[in-house]
Amino acid sequence: MDTFDFSLSSIDLIIMALYAVCIIGYGLYTAKAKSSEEYFLAGRNMTWPIVGISLFAANISSSTLVGLAGDAYKTNTQVFNYEWLASVVLVFFAIFFLPFYLKSRVYTMPEFMERRYDVRSRYYFSFVTIIGNVLLDTAAGLYVGTVVLKLLFPDLSTFAIVSILAVAAAAYTVPGGLNSVIQTEVIQAILLIIGSCLITYFAFDQVGGWSGLITGLNDMGAAGTLPDNGAPYQPGNAEEILSLVRPTGQTWGEFFLGTGGDGFMPWTGLLLGAPILGFYFWANNQFMVQRVLGAKDLNHGRWGALFAGLLKLPVLFIMVLPGTVAIIMFKDFPVESINYQMAGGAICRDLSECPNAIYPMLLFQLLPTGILGLVLAGLLAAMMSSVSATFNSASTLITMDFVTKFYPKLTSKQLVRVGQLSTLALVVAACAWAPQIERFPSLWEYLQVVLSFIAPPIAAAFIVGLFSKRANGTGAFTSLIVGAIISVTYLVMDAQGAENWFTQMHFLHRTFYLFLLCGLVNVVVSNLTEMPDPEKVAAYTWSPRLIKEESLELAGYPWYLNYRYMAIGLLILTAIIVGAFW
Repeated sequence: MDTFDFSLSSIDLIIMALYAVCIIGYGLYTAKAKSSEEYFLAGRNMTWPIVGISLFAANISSSTLVGLAGDAYKTNTQVFNYEWLASVVLVFFAIFFLPFYLKSRVYTMPEFMERRYDVRSRYYFSFVTIIGNVLLDTAAGLYVGTVVLKLLFPDLSTFAIVSILAVAAAAYTVPGGLNSVIQTEVIQAILLIIGSCLITYFAFDQVGGWSGLITGLNDMGAAGTLPDNGAPYQPGNAEEILSLVRPTGQTWGEFFLGTGGDGFMPWTGLLLGAPILGFYFWANNQFMVQRVLGAKDLNHGRWGALFAGLLKLPVLFIMVLPGTVAIIMFKDFPVESINYQMAGGAICRDLSECPNAIYPMLLFQLLPTGILGLVLAGLLAAMMSSVSATFNSASTLITMDFVTKFYPKLTSKQLVRVGQLSTLALVVAACAWAPQIERFPSLWEYLQVVLSFIAPPIAAAFIVGLFSKRANGTGAFTSLIVGAIISVTYLVMDAQGAENWFTQMHFLHRTFYLFLLCGLVNVVVSNLTEMPDPEKVAAYTWSPRLIKEESLELAGYPWYLNYRYMAIGLLILTAIIVGAFW
């Protein structure tokens, strides 16, 4: 392969333009929110299929598609560990946390934090979540748009592309709120799944099916031409590449310090750190939980969460493995032809250093005219949908966690207007930050590393608060501040180029140790300070008696409507898939 053609036919361009007009128009058509509850939570009237598909669509956004394919090429199928873990986390979330969220009828996760602890934790969590939404979800979604559009329009600057995409996403988010976001997300999810299935089919057809994939990987391993993943552990054949678990390659000292071993995901990181990131993302993050808060009742919320977990499992086959197939497809690819567009002018020695290019390359290489335009339109629209969702969730936090505290007499319509103005401000902030993502080796690495600083203190506060009646506001706030200080210290040391066990620790191990430390600080400080009001705490802490009460309630439902059977079935199916690729 001497050149790579990223040009689009007139048919593809027309399809993309028509789709963009239609999706923005549909978003505006569904913009009927008249009250704050309709604007921020879609009227709390969503049924379980909409909840599940919305959760899945918000997670499997354009940034995830690009990230999964890129890291599947660079680090092989291990990236799927984040996906199947979501199914396990969502079962835990549906059993323990969701009932308290829905019964409290809160608008935001920081609001729940105040109910359980105090207002100090609410303000801290809300501020961190807003920053995280801009740095992670919104900016990453906008960046993906630049990855694709720079291939088509290389003369446009990153900032210009980001601005255009952000304005398009805000066009229906500002007037419509969560209902417009969810309505468009369902369409994006269906189109992305169809597009991903097509890419998988064409990719495997190119390499001769499953047997061709195995043979091709083994031949490349024998010839020593597999992509360098930059890790101490380098897979050398198909069995190792397709395995979800890698050896640590560590001494006991390195194990406890969290250094050495596999550079992407040692099994210790999978066991200890990855679940914490998943718990924060699915059970604490306003961006995701806001969809479940809009469920019409607890059953629909639980069914929707478990449905989202079920939808995560096929991701291995339709989004991860195509990136693995690309190892064979692009083994002779001249990386120089995409240096400028994909790496901001950086020079890549091979394609593994430009992993964000893999998914767009698969699109242009495999999809026929017409289908390419539709899937590209869906990819960009999914980016807009993801960005619009983060705009809405962050504006909800600004409005309900800050503005209502300072101006409690605002009417419902005035709160909606505040949310709209907040969204516009977030558009500007996200546009300013998105170009900075080019500085990171890959989009997926950027997402996980930033999340490893945000997630542990907050996840520890939620978990300790749910299962310990002794935990109080002082303990929670102290643990959050300790977590923030350690994270800032790391960032400063890393920026200065310090090389020690603390800066070189694998981010999944760092996530686990920071989680343990913050949880311990919460427990110790809470026990050294005043005990919280037992009546207040009882409404927000779990107790074994709740299982008995719930069992009596579920006795009136047929087995196929009992979420417990659904949860068991989901865990069994997850175990089968993980076991097959272990």
